[in-house]
Amino acid sequence: KNLFVLAPVVFAKNLFHEPVLLRALAADAAFSMLSGVVYTINDLVDVEEDRRHPTKRLRPVASGDVSIPVARGASVFLIVVALTGAFAIDPAVGGAALAYLALNLAYSLRLKQVAYLDVACIAAGFVLRVVAGSYAVSTPAHPVYPSLYLLMSTGFLALFLGFGKRAHELEVHEAKARSSLRAYNPVALRAVLWTFALLTVGVYLAWTLDPPPQLVFARRYLWITTAFVLVAMTRFVKLLRSRDGESPTDAMLRDVPFVVTVLGWAVLVVTIIYQLRPTG
Repeated sequence: KNLFVLAPVVFAKNLFHEPVLLRALAADAAFSMLSGVVYTINDLVDVEEDRRHPTKRLRPVASGDVSIPVARGASVFLIVVALTGAFAIDPAVGGAALAYLALNLAYSLRLKQVAYLDVACIAAGFVLRVVAGSYAVSTPAHPVYPSLYLLMSTGFLALFLGFGKRAHELEVHEAKARSSLRAYNPVALRAVLWTFALLTVGVYLAWTLDPPPQLVFARRYLWITTAFVLVAMTRFVKLLRSRDGESPTDAMLRDVPFVVTVLGWAVLVVTIIYQLRPTG
């Protein structure tokens, strides 16, 4: 998930600019630590419920492999280190990291119980990652601002994945679903899922046809990468039909066709952005 922090360094054509890349990697490390904090706090909040769940009972805190005091201490330590590092990179990066932490604390403590708003919180976390990555690679000489296309594509994609996961959970665990999950209407959920699928592809295609100035010479080729986006999203929808109980967002990382498609997209995007030169 935190690879989204590195997206701006690619699209700003700074992938091979070492000082800028190091700042982006430092921001990614800060968000990785905060993500660990969020998961740990979520496990602490849900420890009793997780112990009654067929698979979640194997999580470190629920299983007792990690004690509650150790988990709490580790969370505090990581918060201090991550926020200190984020603000050292840039105050805007620190602000995005702090907002990400606050949002996810609210999610763990209350908002995950509110249907639709729970997925919106997750999507907002992805957008904040991109915002942090943008300011991490920005310099006085070459300022980088979060692209509206990039923010919208990220948000819509995260909503698509999030609602897809909820649709799968509702179908597989309907009888044992938590109260917030039962608040979802299966028909409405499918409609929302396909709405964000179309929005994701549409906004991404618009971006490829109207890239930022530094990518203007890639305009005639970038639209080709939309095909990979379509294939990957179609593959994800197919994974939603699995009734084995595994989360589709976990399954896709072990699905060879999906992984190959994403890697193919990444290689093609980097090739187009960094290898093509203006002619004439």
